[in-house]
Amino acid sequence: MKKIALITGGTRGIGYGIARCLAREGYDLAVDDIRDENDVTVALQGLRDMGSEVIYCRADISDPEARKRMLNDIREAYGQLNVLVNNAGVAPTERKDILQTTEESFERLIRINLQGPFFLTQAAANWMIEQKNTLPDFTGCIINITSISSTVASPDRGEYCISKAGLSMASRLWTVRLGEFGIPVYDVRPGVIMTDMTAPVKEKYDKLIAEGLTLQARWGEPDDIGRVVAALVRGDLAYSTGQVIMVDGGLTVPRL
Repeated sequence: MKKIALITGGTRGIGYGIARCLAREGYDLAVDDIRDENDVTVALQGLRDMGSEVIYCRADISDPEARKRMLNDIREAYGQLNVLVNNAGVAPTERKDILQTTEESFERLIRINLQGPFFLTQAAANWMIEQKNTLPDFTGCIINITSISSTVASPDRGEYCISKAGLSMASRLWTVRLGEFGIPVYDVRPGVIMTDMTAPVKEKYDKLIAEGLTLQARWGEPDDIGRVVAALVRGDLAYSTGQVIMVDGGLTVPRL
């Protein structure tokens, strides 16, 4: 039986890079996003053309009822879930210095980037434990896509940094809690990746990369993240639960 992976925010950017790489690994997919299905048909067909069965779950992960419906849809379609990739996330609608950040922006980012993934993990983990107890050959894995912003401070988008730092701590908490069940948890931290989210600051980062911001002098690509996730779900780091995997071209390597 093929294994099943759920990727949130999986129709574009980093999420789609992950979905492509897991399709190449032979996974059937549940792809979550908030866009109308008519707007993602090309992306979904691209995954199906790679040989994967794909269901589309239109759900806002910050909505508890939407999360519940999504997992119910996956149960109905596949009857199992092996991998959860918490990738969906947003940047502030408007970058503001922390001296001017609004409570509305802060609350929005916490709900989407931290609270939603935390409680989706809770529900998925309980389901994985249930499967582990009934299926002797079941394997499960949870991967949180956080950011270098978990530790690198950007005062013009502080609410984003705080949400990602919280998700990194959630990764540690779930690692500890799920260890007894043999369900590994990983924290993958992208650096500067070419996506819709970073498009508005492309000129800024083109200049910084040219000036040596990253040791590998290029933008990261969604597939750079996808290949790391594929290695983790294959079990290539089978004795490394709880580890942080930096995918940042060397940006966070301390230098003199």
